[in-house]
Amino acid sequence: MDLLTTINRCLAFDKKADQSNDGKAVAKPARRRRVAGRLRTFALVVGTIAVSGSSMPAFAQGFVPSRGPAVSAPTNDAERKLEEQERARALADGIELEEAGQWSDAIDHYESATRRFPQDRILYQRLLISRLRFDVNRRYQDQTYLRSLRDMTTSQSLDLYSEILANLQTHYVDTIEWSRVLLHGTAALETALDDETFVQTMLPNATPDQIEKFRMEIHHRISQRSTQSRFDLRATVSQVASMAQQELGLSGTATVLEFVSGAVSTLDTYTRLLSPGQLDDMFSTIDGNFVGLGVELKPGEDCLKILSVIPGGPADEAGIVAGDRIMGVDTTSAADRDPDYVADLLRGPEGSLVSLEIASIDQEPRSIRVARRRVDVPCVENVHLVDADAKIGYFRLTNFQKSTPAEVEKALWALSRQGMRSLIIDLRDNPGGLLPASVEVADRFIDTGRILTTRGRNARENFDYSAHRANTWNVPLAVLIDRNSASASEIFSGAIHDSNRGTIVGEKSYGKGSVQGIFRMQAAQFGLCLTTAKFYSPSGRAISRNGVEPHLSVPPTYIAARPDENGRLVTELEDDVLQRAIEHLGQPAH
Repeated sequence: MDLLTTINRCLAFDKKADQSNDGKAVAKPARRRRVAGRLRTFALVVGTIAVSGSSMPAFAQGFVPSRGPAVSAPTNDAERKLEEQERARALADGIELEEAGQWSDAIDHYESATRRFPQDRILYQRLLISRLRFDVNRRYQDQTYLRSLRDMTTSQSLDLYSEILANLQTHYVDTIEWSRVLLHGTAALETALDDETFVQTMLPNATPDQIEKFRMEIHHRISQRSTQSRFDLRATVSQVASMAQQELGLSGTATVLEFVSGAVSTLDTYTRLLSPGQLDDMFSTIDGNFVGLGVELKPGEDCLKILSVIPGGPADEAGIVAGDRIMGVDTTSAADRDPDYVADLLRGPEGSLVSLEIASIDQEPRSIRVARRRVDVPCVENVHLVDADAKIGYFRLTNFQKSTPAEVEKALWALSRQGMRSLIIDLRDNPGGLLPASVEVADRFIDTGRILTTRGRNARENFDYSAHRANTWNVPLAVLIDRNSASASEIFSGAIHDSNRGTIVGEKSYGKGSVQGIFRMQAAQFGLCLTTAKFYSPSGRAISRNGVEPHLSVPPTYIAARPDENGRLVTELEDDVLQRAIEHLGQPAH
């Protein structure tokens, strides 16, 4: 039995789950970005923070492997032939990405393909494999994960496994099938055993034949075990860890952590194990501040590209601007190491110094030293009157974090002092954030009525949020959305849409309608991001799969916006979506 066989067995459970799920869509991974000097997945967290052992309700982000929205079937032979050709091309393109080791791109590709062909088992199989491959690569590039792996005993890792299983049983949005959890953990271990980095790091003395023999023994042993409860899982995983130690010399902790990762990462897109570093990043995103340099980065060719610079941050004061490239950190060249590793080097204690090799378009490469310090990350950008004559205010909301309601209020008063008569809020490319923040912002514009409903398997996740704030802002409103507007941004735009409070302009939003909780584990320094509920718009419409439909549908235009003197991207009036909103608000009725 090989990895493909294990995946097929997982899919058999997924198919059963699909029959009971009410349409959870396969959602794309959150966009990768870095603020704080650490490349990371941007948090799509919606809800309140739940600490293990607390009686607080749990919320945050989510996905579940279902087959997506219904797609009309071909009606004639020509259409069927064309569909088969498209399926074959989608599979071929995905395999090409896999062979190149481009796992993140492969995930994006297969998720798009499974939306187009929701019943295609092979495409979903490749998606699951790509996700497992991506996860093991990411884990073994994460220095905080590796430190935990070295420091934890096998017993401690088993305690972590038990704690996570208990949280799944209590809080996960759907009923847990323990056999499926075990299969997914087995698939994660098999993926690791076939990963070059894992083998070089953890199994330097094991031969391919030894690894294959061990793989077969795992399946034989697991097939003989009864899996009726989470306690059965712990016993089975403990036995596999002992086998791995005896036969391969593999650390028991490494084995258990693969089962931990597999138990959660294949449940849905957003449920995942958080390493100590990822947990810190998650809370930094929620809080809207971090210790770092104050730059947003993305991987480039032999470098880290600087997308934006936070005004007043260490990088800004050092003369770094958007468009610059980091070629090296301290003594490490960006060309020689993985981008995540290089970005990790930018982290450090507050007040510590880091040496950077910076390349600019119009300057010779230069070396600078920058002191790390705590930086506040603004989520409201580009506040101004986009039409001075019509007094149309505008601001872009990048995500929903703890500071968002206060930042929005500050922007509204600033625009009001300039004579604002109507307002455009730009939520395009906004991946989400905190549920309470999105509800609070919506409450500033909606006088009365429901804003949001959440429903989970655990009754503690069921809430109805209604408008209650006095002195709401009653200016005519337009909200810009696109296919990347997700999660908390869909809470806000959905509430505005259903309450007829404003006009939604752009294209249909992403359709990420699940709620997660962030649990800090007591057994270790890890965290768990766990899907706990789904959310619904005021009309009762599920956001999952469906998204928010615009009142005015405008295809997106892709333009290159230049950074201003602060390194922020400025609004371009050639933007068709923005122009349509301006025209709409400028009509006599408004």
